[in-house]
Amino acid sequence: MSCKKVLDKPPLTAITADNYFKNGDDAESAITGCYDALQDDGYYGSVLNLLGEMPSDDVSSANADVFALDKIQWTATTSQPGRLFQNAFKGINRANSVIKYVPSITTGITTQRRGQILGEAYFLRALHYFNLVKCFGGVPLHLVPTETESQSAMARSTTGQVYIQIESDLTLAEGLLPESFGNTGIDRTRATKGAVNALQAKVYLYERKWQLCISAAGKVMSNANYGTSLNTSFNDLLPFKNHQESIFEVQYAGSDDGGFTLPDLVLPSPPASYSFPKYNIPTDNLMNAVDKVNDERWKNRGTVEGGISYTSAILGTGDGNDGGWFVYKWRNTNFFASNDNYPLLTLDDVYLMFAEASNELNGPTADGLARLNAIRVRAGIGETSLAILASKNLFRDEVDQQRRFEMAFQGDRWFDLVRYSNQMIADPSAVHKVSAMDIIKLQRGTANANYLLYPLPLDELNSNPLAKQNPGF
Repeated sequence: MSCKKVLDKPPLTAITADNYFKNGDDAESAITGCYDALQDDGYYGSVLNLLGEMPSDDVSSANADVFALDKIQWTATTSQPGRLFQNAFKGINRANSVIKYVPSITTGITTQRRGQILGEAYFLRALHYFNLVKCFGGVPLHLVPTETESQSAMARSTTGQVYIQIESDLTLAEGLLPESFGNTGIDRTRATKGAVNALQAKVYLYERKWQLCISAAGKVMSNANYGTSLNTSFNDLLPFKNHQESIFEVQYAGSDDGGFTLPDLVLPSPPASYSFPKYNIPTDNLMNAVDKVNDERWKNRGTVEGGISYTSAILGTGDGNDGGWFVYKWRNTNFFASNDNYPLLTLDDVYLMFAEASNELNGPTADGLARLNAIRVRAGIGETSLAILASKNLFRDEVDQQRRFEMAFQGDRWFDLVRYSNQMIADPSAVHKVSAMDIIKLQRGTANANYLLYPLPLDELNSNPLAKQNPGF
């Protein structure tokens, strides 16, 4: 499948069965346009990562463009939440068009391929709504394409209702998608049954449906497409480009598709194209916590362009803006048009989800420990034991720490911290050493739970009179 922006038809808001969706080529172009929606700078190109990292304890920045995120001072006019909201709903509208019109196409398409395209659309719609519910809580549930202005106004559904829809879409997708399209690269480019199962595991983790999370993660871990263990050395996973342990990535081909902007926003110059105060600067809190001698995820690998590689981070040796710690999980820039990919679902994440859910449901077990130890052994820090992690709290602390070190800078840390806060609110016995409420109190002076969500953007409130703002904004 091409990663280029090939949907050169009229805007999807103008597409109907009368002027499009006539044959199999139209269906293929439409689903390609659905994947294309993920690439935008206002989505996986940079913004969703910033929303998932900048408020956390892992990164900071001196750049005024991300001050509101860094200091947890966001409002309804903060740009990044607004751009995410807009781009996620653009993707939803494209998926809705496929879901509405592709079932009636019979020319130039097989029954099997038609079903696969629908499965891909259901997966992508679920993904968009998952990103929205993580950021905003309940949002309007648009399940048919918005083709007239009168269709755009809709009240917000509840958080629970959005999750019900996500689960429903993923169930449909699982029944329609293949295990493989017969090509390793395409299997990381398009949604497969394994991608559905991995996203199901993540959704259930956020909902604290521990047994369902375990079951979905188990399907992924038994899927030979991704390997039956964590065999690839950590450094060889970087930069992200459809390695075996990757389950689904947002694809970038460089300048041909507008490229991937995040690497230029986080790397020192060189290798970044320009020097300016970068986003997602690793904090001393994180860099003092990691083992830079023994841990394969953080060890010194010698001099590279721009500084010294510490695997996940680079110690920039330049002057001013280009000295100090920077993110190094992406390594190619090309003037804000990197051809590195964005890792959306990965096998190590699934291992960590299984370990976490297993502990929350049953306490420390051999199965949960085996997945946690797989993470530790690949990192070069050796196995731990049930004798050491003898209680649910001790096991939880270790899972939290390994998730922080393994998944650093990949857009999850703030959302994980919010998950931890929500879990402790629901179950005060489930103690996490660090949660979003701790960071909110540190940055704002008081632990204001309203900041566990981003506010709905002002543009949405102005254009949709039925939408109500989140509390506190």
